[in-house]
Amino acid sequence: MADNYDDYTKDQLVRLLRERDRRPRFGLVWERDEIDHDLSINNDFVALDWDVDLSCGENAQDNLIIEGDNFDALRYLRMTHAGRVKCIYIDPPYNTGNRDFIYNDRFIDKDDAYRHSKWLEFMYRRLELSKELLTEDGVIFVSIDDNEGAHLRLLMDHVFGESNHLCTFAWEKRYSPPPDTKDIGYLHESVLAYRASPAFVRQLLPMTSEQSDRYKNPDKDRRGVWKAMDYTCRYTADERPNLYYPISQPNTGEEIWPKRTRVWGMSREVHERNVAEGRIWWGVKGTNSVPALKNFMSEIQQGMMPVSLLKHDMVGHTDEAAKELRELLPELKFTPKPTRLIRHLLNIAGDKNALVLDFFAGSGTTAHAVLNLNKEDGGKRRFILVSSTEATAEAPDKNLCRDVCAERVRRVISGYTNKKGLSVDGLGGGFAYLRCRRIPAATVFRSIQHDQVWTALQLIHDVALTPYQAKLPMQTTESKRGLVIYLPKLTDAVLDTVESAIHSAGQAVVYSWQPALLAQRLTDPRAAFEPIPAFLVNRFGARSSSTTGGRP
Repeated sequence: MADNYDDYTKDQLVRLLRERDRRPRFGLVWERDEIDHDLSINNDFVALDWDVDLSCGENAQDNLIIEGDNFDALRYLRMTHAGRVKCIYIDPPYNTGNRDFIYNDRFIDKDDAYRHSKWLEFMYRRLELSKELLTEDGVIFVSIDDNEGAHLRLLMDHVFGESNHLCTFAWEKRYSPPPDTKDIGYLHESVLAYRASPAFVRQLLPMTSEQSDRYKNPDKDRRGVWKAMDYTCRYTADERPNLYYPISQPNTGEEIWPKRTRVWGMSREVHERNVAEGRIWWGVKGTNSVPALKNFMSEIQQGMMPVSLLKHDMVGHTDEAAKELRELLPELKFTPKPTRLIRHLLNIAGDKNALVLDFFAGSGTTAHAVLNLNKEDGGKRRFILVSSTEATAEAPDKNLCRDVCAERVRRVISGYTNKKGLSVDGLGGGFAYLRCRRIPAATVFRSIQHDQVWTALQLIHDVALTPYQAKLPMQTTESKRGLVIYLPKLTDAVLDTVESAIHSAGQAVVYSWQPALLAQRLTDPRAAFEPIPAFLVNRFGARSSSTTGGRP
């Protein structure tokens, strides 16, 4: 690559060298100044249009499917959902060079000299935004293969912090090498896991039937089933002399000592308490010479420690994933991730009330997994999916979000007829189908629509979405902090209605295009007044380094 250093002045060269010296000595650097500007990066305001016809369910909706570029969607969600997402799972393009990664409306092939830099720039912008959405105890999981795996690890170290790297899982995606293997048969992909902060606590996985079957109750103990545990620990009598003492066999009267190389696992005082509480097991006949501790299932944190190896028989494989999708959409032939894999990761994240985000939603596997898991354990997890149309100049009418992602989730919710002609019951639920719309910053005040305002206000206040009703003089909803009111137009007639609503609610926030006039005419101290659309524009513009060219 040619340089133009000969044209620089001395002062310019010195400034350039000093800037270079200030850069980190270790880390990830990519050619941000040499690659084409990412055309999806913009400073427009983003609104969401609710497409009722493509939505699912008749009631207010907690789940969202958003059609549009995920850079736009993430900026919008930063305005409405900052700090509220417990778990993010994404399966981004792997940048294989085989028409899987679109940059500036065209596929990036293997011969592109800046192939990796374009992918890193694309991912960096979106990961920076996603970080702002996570709760303090949140977690993000990212699937990847070897094409960009090493680069992604360094990028996520930069965005989320090296100390917040939890694990790089190895998912066994196949049970045998592909038939066209030439050198090494790849059986796995990686899943990078990062926490938002040390506040994240991983959860134990649900106990399997094999594990729970190990608990029995041969003596019909009223405390329920239990498992015999070793009564000794790996210390010598010289290392732990206080744990080297005799105990009495209750039926034979024999004095029992541990081996000098393996002392009792508790002090005399704890042992005596175990005896008093009937926690020592001496065998079915009560004559064993070695005691065991009864470990009751009801008293332990039940479950399995997550491990870094995700075996296909535990979390599914690619063949299973393809069959799952074809069962719902027989005409499709591409391979998503199996729902069991996503459910496994959601269990590690914990929280049955979690808000789950997938901004590379593809065929909607994450929503399918959320709905399955809620059905299984009674949880109330919610999902937000973001998917683009993936339309290109060659396929301008393609709409992956509408025709694959939303359609799959709709069939999972409402039920469907499988390939065998059998009716399959739906899992229930619903979603609002929303479409990103860019509004130039200079025209927001005259271009934003009332329904777009009302959708944003409901999402900001974390209430289920209901459509804007143009016939009503004001829109209202109840949030955790009180009544939310949106006034499209201020009139004498509506003023009385607002005053009555505030009096009944006790506390309210009123959004209006004329907040100063409203505050003059309505002096109730229980009400707060916010200007529209300035309130939304200010929230949207907050923390906007990702749109202004911030450098890693």
